[in-house]
Amino acid sequence: MASPSKRVIVIGGGLAGLACTIKLAEEGVAVDLFSMVPVKRSHSVCAQGGINACNEIARQQGYSEWEHFDETVLGGDFLADQPPVLEMTSWAPRIIDLLDRMGVPFNRTPEGKRDLRLFGGSLYKRTFFAGATTGQQLLYALDEQTRRRESEGLVNKYEFWEFLWPVIHEGQCVGIVAQDMRTMQIRTFRADAVVMATGGNGLVFGKSTMSVICTGGAVSRCYQAGARYGNPEMIQVHPTAIPGEDKCRLISESARGEGGRVWVPRTPRDTRPPNSIPEGERFYFLEERYPKYGNIVPRDIATREIFEVCQEGLGVGGGNMVYLDLRDEVKKRGREAILGKLEGILEIYEKFVGTDPLDEPMKIFPAVHYTMGGLWAGFTKDEKTGGLKRGAPNNMMTNVPGLYVMGEASFAYHGANRLGANSLLSCIFDGLFGATGIKNYITDVAAIAGADVPQATYDDYLKRETEKQNWLLHNDGDENPYLLWQEMGKWMTDNCTVVRHNDRLQNTLDRCQEWKQRYERVKLSDTGMWTNQNLSFTRALRDMLLMSEAVLKGALARNESRGAHYKPQFPERHDAAYLKTTIATYDPATNSAVIDYAPVDTSLVKPRPRTYGKKNVTSADKAGAANGPATAAPTPAAVSVGV
Repeated sequence: MASPSKRVIVIGGGLAGLACTIKLAEEGVAVDLFSMVPVKRSHSVCAQGGINACNEIARQQGYSEWEHFDETVLGGDFLADQPPVLEMTSWAPRIIDLLDRMGVPFNRTPEGKRDLRLFGGSLYKRTFFAGATTGQQLLYALDEQTRRRESEGLVNKYEFWEFLWPVIHEGQCVGIVAQDMRTMQIRTFRADAVVMATGGNGLVFGKSTMSVICTGGAVSRCYQAGARYGNPEMIQVHPTAIPGEDKCRLISESARGEGGRVWVPRTPRDTRPPNSIPEGERFYFLEERYPKYGNIVPRDIATREIFEVCQEGLGVGGGNMVYLDLRDEVKKRGREAILGKLEGILEIYEKFVGTDPLDEPMKIFPAVHYTMGGLWAGFTKDEKTGGLKRGAPNNMMTNVPGLYVMGEASFAYHGANRLGANSLLSCIFDGLFGATGIKNYITDVAAIAGADVPQATYDDYLKRETEKQNWLLHNDGDENPYLLWQEMGKWMTDNCTVVRHNDRLQNTLDRCQEWKQRYERVKLSDTGMWTNQNLSFTRALRDMLLMSEAVLKGALARNESRGAHYKPQFPERHDAAYLKTTIATYDPATNSAVIDYAPVDTSLVKPRPRTYGKKNVTSADKAGAANGPATAAPTPAAVSVGV
């Protein structure tokens, strides 16, 4: 096969990166695929519950692609630009068909149809799944297709390589600087365009359900290089996880979708074993407060309700845990039926907790899980359909020409809160839909081809990154980077997750300035130049500090409650002032974030109250978005996520 004349670099081996790689190769574009870990170990492998789409069965229930779109923008509290969301949900059925043809082993009904389950934010079964390991099955299927293109010479994999910095020539991204994580060699790579598909930033909060490589460092480096960061304050805390000493482990929303019930004892600080507590003495608080949706309310709502009952002293034993109970479903359907749909997560719980979750309710608590914010991405609206114009070069492109963003690293689609099972869809949609626009950009729009950029440009970036590394290797300070990270994670988790108060946000922001100063005194415990993970982590710590500052400043400035961003002092949504995207821009002169705003496209569905049928709805809720902030409320004691 003839060598393609155009080359794109894709950073990230998860679903977004692989989908984009496959489509670019199909278009005849050569791809260099970079990943810090083997592709099949990318964080997408941890996704459990499913992937949303309308199909013929759901359509017979009255569901449609439009309904999926409406649920998504409502779930995101109307902070997402609507044309990209409409296009994504319109593509969803075709994506499921494609994955099916690739061999993804979706669960089937007795009639052989692809099975569906309930997921948060919808009253319709519209979530396709492969047991409770859906992400793994999708990742493996896309990896097979990637290896097919690799065998044809269209894809080069660079596994165990870390992205260090984008190469920008006259305002255009034309390559990257990267490091071999084994030999520690730093190299530059030319490209006509670069795609960032590197996932979220869970490590900013210390412990989360994300993989331990999810520092957000790659996105932060693009942000520091001039790319805008959209809605940094929007962080999803998943309602059901297993707290752990090292990290938090996800218990998928599919457990609730398959009939799992969340409850606590009605008596405060009840220490009885759960199996001995009678039905009448259990408080099924989600079912009682949200009778229409029950246990499948969106994640931000479920998380806040769990926090509230724990603050009231109703948590398990008076602590920060609630029960997630599948025993009723075992009685109805039998153990084997439940295992056939949830075995993956049930094994995780039994392995790390030591009890059988089908014999005794699981003990769970919220944990940081997903980043709705990310690098800002543009789009071109198709005025005929209301969705996106296919092939437009600026679709999924950041404000830096030639630098694209996809998947969780992007701010698009989810607004202020992501609906469960929309993540896998958004990742694959980004890659499949966006690749055509990338090809059109490198073919028809780019001011200069990567091959024509002077070598001096790449040499300069290589020198800069080498100097940064040398500073870390030789810095003789007194600061342990891991202890500094742990302190940052605890402060961020305590003060900038589910419940946010401006005084605590300001205190944490002040502390962040101190962290940045202390970082100048970090000292490596390992200065060897072979697989030096201490160097990699410490370098990423600076990126996390700058990212945490953007999160804090965005949260402090948004005086309302919207989706995952909840301030008791400002409990209502305030559309007049805050129906807009937060834009964080890095100022190198001050080494800090500057917060500005951009409009949100709500041209397809007008914002409306987001109550999900909650009982005792207030008059303010019924009236819709509030016209101004509420009066201040007293600050309750902090409850730490995942602790």
